Amino acid sequence: MKKPNVLVTFDSMKDANCGYFSFGKGLGDALIHENKGKFKLKFYLFKHTQYLFNGLVDLIYLSRLDRLFFKGKNDFDVVHLSDQTCRLRPSKVNAKKIMTVHDMNKVHLKFSKPHRIQVYLKKLGKLISQCDKIVCISQFVANDVKHYFPESANKISVIYNGADKLISDENHQPAFKPGKKFLFTIGLLSVQKGFHLLPALLKDNDFELVISGRETPHKQRILEEAEKYNCLDRVHITGPVSDEDKAWYYKNCDAFLFPSVAEGFGLPVIEAMHFGKPVFLSKFTSLPEVGGDVAYYFDNFEPEQMQEVFYNGMKDFKERNRTQEMILQAEKFSWDIAASQYLSLYQECIENKSY
Repeated sequence: MKKPNVLVTFDSMKDANCGYFSFGKGLGDALIHENKGKFKLKFYLFKHTQYLFNGLVDLIYLSRLDRLFFKGKNDFDVVHLSDQTCRLRPSKVNAKKIMTVHDMNKVHLKFSKPHRIQVYLKKLGKLISQCDKIVCISQFVANDVKHYFPESANKISVIYNGADKLISDENHQPAFKPGKKFLFTIGLLSVQKGFHLLPALLKDNDFELVISGRETPHKQRILEEAEKYNCLDRVHITGPVSDEDKAWYYKNCDAFLFPSVAEGFGLPVIEAMHFGKPVFLSKFTSLPEVGGDVAYYFDNFEPEQMQEVFYNGMKDFKERNRTQEMILQAEKFSWDIAASQYLSLYQECIENKSY
């Protein structure tokens, strides 16, 4: 019996430091592992990322001409567009189409003018209408999609991302090593990540704060807050870091902080919990789905309230020895589980000729 042909697009894996790259690598490897010969898989990606996936799957390289005419238009039973910025348009393939929506942060942030948001919604709505199934990476994102595109409600499902358990080499030393106990966070230095709120947590203690991630002009705001709280010498912004450095920071920090107000999922939170660390999160967007009832939450961003949550949380974590609770919560999110759910959805699309 002929195996069904499935194409999965990973054409957003351009920058190894971006979330789409981590998503593609984690899901792609797990799809190969979990497929077990059920489907004939092919991955669609940029030629300069051909080193990925260890030669274990057939590859199709992205061409600019694909937006006009895709040569493999009729070659697949299912096409999975793994994010909503897909360069291969749904209209260019004759197949059952699945699209993963990672977030709708643009509608929550106040940076875009109303007419730009309307353009964004029109574009996303068109893509959603052209697909047979929509996967959202959290219930929060699913609720957003249903709110703005209620006609799509019956084709939406939620599949949580996985998270690789990073391994910290005992002999590794990071490029920057804090001199004493420290708090850690990682991500793009953008307003919505809320890193400028964190220097307030250094009041009345001797923690250092390490912030890793791609720098933006918002870095200056973080430094201004550090100066305001008289802790400029204890705030360290490292820029992007290697996986080895990141694992070292997770393993050796006293707590992980993530006061973001724009997250489709929240992968760093799981990475930190894999190391059994207390995590302090905003209560907004998808983060409560990831942190569950083991995380500590900032209900608002008033400095005194954040300081109280942090102080009480650190005390609670130590007194109740909650390390194992954190690890168990992290283990709920696995790329193998996610891949199995996607493979089941591929099969469902093949078995159902119409919806």
